[in-house]
Amino acid sequence: MDAVALTQKLIQFDTRNPPGSEAACARFLAKLLGEAGFDVTSHSFGPDRTSLIARGPGPTHRPPICLSGHLDTVPLGENPWTKDPLAGSIEGERLYGRGSSDMKSGVAAMVAAACAVGPHPDVCLILTAGEENGCEGAQFLADNGLLPTPMGALVVGEPTANTPLIGHKGVLWLELEVSGRTAHGSAPELGDNAVCKAARVIGELANLALQAEAHPVLGKPTLNVGTFRGGLNINSVPDRAVIGLDIRTVPGVSHGTIIAAVERCSPEALHIRKLADMASVATDPSHDWIQAVFAVVSDITGERPVPSGAAYFTDAAALRSTGHSPPTVILGPGEPHQAHQTDEYVRLPRIHEAVALYTRLLRAWCGDPSSGVAPWD
Repeated sequence: MDAVALTQKLIQFDTRNPPGSEAACARFLAKLLGEAGFDVTSHSFGPDRTSLIARGPGPTHRPPICLSGHLDTVPLGENPWTKDPLAGSIEGERLYGRGSSDMKSGVAAMVAAACAVGPHPDVCLILTAGEENGCEGAQFLADNGLLPTPMGALVVGEPTANTPLIGHKGVLWLELEVSGRTAHGSAPELGDNAVCKAARVIGELANLALQAEAHPVLGKPTLNVGTFRGGLNINSVPDRAVIGLDIRTVPGVSHGTIIAAVERCSPEALHIRKLADMASVATDPSHDWIQAVFAVVSDITGERPVPSGAAYFTDAAALRSTGHSPPTVILGPGEPHQAHQTDEYVRLPRIHEAVALYTRLLRAWCGDPSSGVAPWD
């Protein structure tokens, strides 16, 4: 299977999120994988919001290795594109289009590798809808008991330029609502200014030290005030203000403890709403399978990996939320700096490299001696 041509085809499906509309792309891939002998099931969490799970038929010999990628992409943005974002055009060694790096090239390489290995019962593909808006598709699969349990290992094909990452930070998005009392702008003493109160909260948040030891790979947690809304018109005292917080966490940091600390930042009554809440992901770099992945990457790319992680979150957090934590790597052909960019592109050699990486990992997991990788438990 030509993974480059498949990447082009996937780009031509408009799966920008919002609104998502991954169903047509999912049907195309379901047909492709079904014809290759995989058992494919489709699962929708909303109209046109379809995820796929594909497995080889027959009894399993061990918990499956799962390759996961998402089908949705982000919007095009405000800046004009010089390339057709839905064409998948090729110029030199670059393939352009929305999702070329994030992450339809990763999905294409995974599908090509799975088809090259064949429908082995110890191989599973998880292709999700709705990742860009908080991993909705993956969480739906986890919440409804649709995932393989347990998973033996997990590979997430986000753009890493084929450098394996052993985890990512968790995310806690909070919306803080501060209430006040309105009055005419010429008599502010008669009101209770919610914007001023919210500003004081932000000042306290800036001093909030997230009490946690730095993770040896993922570093320390972070807090960012990302949005602020308040007031309806200039000549009224605002009676409502809303603060949006983006908090990134590492293993050992309790999200409940963070929320309690945020509550203590203000003597004012705060209404706190969680918008996203996903745990961090980290696998011990000394794990046998991680070391095997590093060896495969070193052999194929010529670069010896060093343990590192991602600041962003991935579907891995949702896929691992079923009560077990398989060893996990984030590994994909896309260029990290191209994610969400105007005139997004992926380098063609990276796609071919990713197919080789995934194929070798799948064959090793299935016990194929041609993988050149020593078996592990």
